[in-house]
Amino acid sequence: MLQFLKNIFSFKCPRCHKGNLFINKWYNITNGNKMVEKCSVCGQRTELEPGFYQGTGYVSYGLTVGISIVTFVAWIAATGYGFKNKEVLWWFPLNVLLLIVLQPWLMRLSRVLWLTLFFHGDDKFHPNNTKK
Repeated sequence: MLQFLKNIFSFKCPRCHKGNLFINKWYNITNGNKMVEKCSVCGQRTELEPGFYQGTGYVSYGLTVGISIVTFVAWIAATGYGFKNKEVLWWFPLNVLLLIVLQPWLMRLSRVLWLTLFFHGDDKFHPNNTKK
């Protein structure tokens, strides 16, 4: 399980767990989300059809909602909750700032998770897409 999570968070190929999926680092603003066409190790294509990654919007949404819930609970635990104190109102802009900073990384993570749903460790999936 730890190796599985390590492969996801290091943005490795979900099929062979060795090849890099992205050309640049996540903090490269202009081309941070550019992916390789095929895995350099196993040859698995990263885009199976046009629009394949449209589903990553749902994954990214789930990740941002999860992060927002965790930060809200942590904020309430740290500051206390009450309608009379306005400290809870500081959470929203800080959370928005955090999500903006994390957005390039979250976009990459959602692509890797989406691709992992289809190819996790399956050597026989799309055998005609491998190197010959």
